[in-house]
Amino acid sequence: MHLLIEKGLMFGNLIRVDSPVLVERYNRALKHLSGRETGLDVFHIDISGYSPEIGDEFEDDLYLNHAGVNRQFILLTTDQARAPLLNAKFSAARGILKQFITENRAQLFALTTRDAVAGELVNSVYEADTPARLFDLRKVRIEADTTSGTVATAAKLGGMIDRFKTEPDAWFDDVLIAEMIGMAKETGDVMRNPVQLRQMEFVQENFWTDHFGGMYLFRGVPHPAAIVAGDKERISDLPIAYTFDLADRSAIAKFLELNDLVEPIVEARGLDAAAILQQKMDFIVASVAARMGEDVLGATRRDLRRLGRHYAKELPQEWQGLAALLRWAEEDGPWPKITSEHPAYFYTLRAKAHADADLVNRLLAELTPLDFRQLFICHKELFYRTYAGWPPEKQAYVVDFLDREYQVDKAGTRAALFGHEAPMEEPGAIAQPDLITRVGPWGAVAPRRR
Repeated sequence: MHLLIEKGLMFGNLIRVDSPVLVERYNRALKHLSGRETGLDVFHIDISGYSPEIGDEFEDDLYLNHAGVNRQFILLTTDQARAPLLNAKFSAARGILKQFITENRAQLFALTTRDAVAGELVNSVYEADTPARLFDLRKVRIEADTTSGTVATAAKLGGMIDRFKTEPDAWFDDVLIAEMIGMAKETGDVMRNPVQLRQMEFVQENFWTDHFGGMYLFRGVPHPAAIVAGDKERISDLPIAYTFDLADRSAIAKFLELNDLVEPIVEARGLDAAAILQQKMDFIVASVAARMGEDVLGATRRDLRRLGRHYAKELPQEWQGLAALLRWAEEDGPWPKITSEHPAYFYTLRAKAHADADLVNRLLAELTPLDFRQLFICHKELFYRTYAGWPPEKQAYVVDFLDREYQVDKAGTRAALFGHEAPMEEPGAIAQPDLITRVGPWGAVAPRRR
């Protein structure tokens, strides 16, 4: 993985902690949360305060995320909002933390000038010991305070101030006045500068989890379903009508269509579909050439065309289907019949503009592993696992491409691939034909018994 780390494609944008003051604050917060302390005097942290170096020291990558369910966090600076989330177990976790920091930026900036802020993403599930327990995850609430309890103390002081203002004998209550003065020394002037963090709660209807080999739970759509990355026969008794695995291509395609979650690339507005199709084909050629032992580092499109001709018989059906679609888009060729069972089908789609677009693009990335760029952008956990199994030639090509073509303009690339002209909106209800009502939206696919 050293190539990825060297180019900032892994562990990139982490926050360096090398000040004795910040290390001491981090240790105070870590002990407050877990009863442990680090012996390191220099380390890096992600948006949640997790440090890969401390994870190695403790031999525990989940030292801030017990059982992978209730993630704890340590904030030393509001700059952590731009850092990634490592070892993510749920797709929404980074977004929740980023929103919490962003919407409380002024308060957190003031608090972290004096102390670390420690907290937790709290839900009602403490251990996801069975797949069915994941369905108990409905809401996530954020609890946070400094290690010295500044926020709680400020709230208590605010209550005392209200008593002092409203109770007729409060002016003569020396004990109350002394307590207020003592608390004010800790919190400052809470009347002019309130020390208060917004109470935030997030509803999780649709999400991805890394538990049980990877699962996508779609409950907040007209036709709910669970999609598992492994064998669905090993996932039993889910409290949902339909469970698919990634081999159920037609069922997944129907699910995405019925819930109006995707659109064909060639029909998307404001999108250079031909350029995107050609790029996906280049990735596939590079993969085949690297597998055959070719050095593809820095290969141009002309080089890849030459390699594509040389290894034409080795090119998979994914490439053939995309090539037919490109001929239609660029040369007025015949419309290719690419059904959901065709290996190229999911390469031709992207998420529509809706609240779960990132989640759907993550699912599409898992269904289109030869498109390493989408895999890196939308599903880094899977990208890193897959990268480890590639031949060195492909690893070098992928790292070079992502460094040259993606790192220089991340926002522009994301907008070109996944952006939408219209603002993101919640998906509306979808009309349900009588046949679907009678037999279920996936026809012959039998519902899973509860």
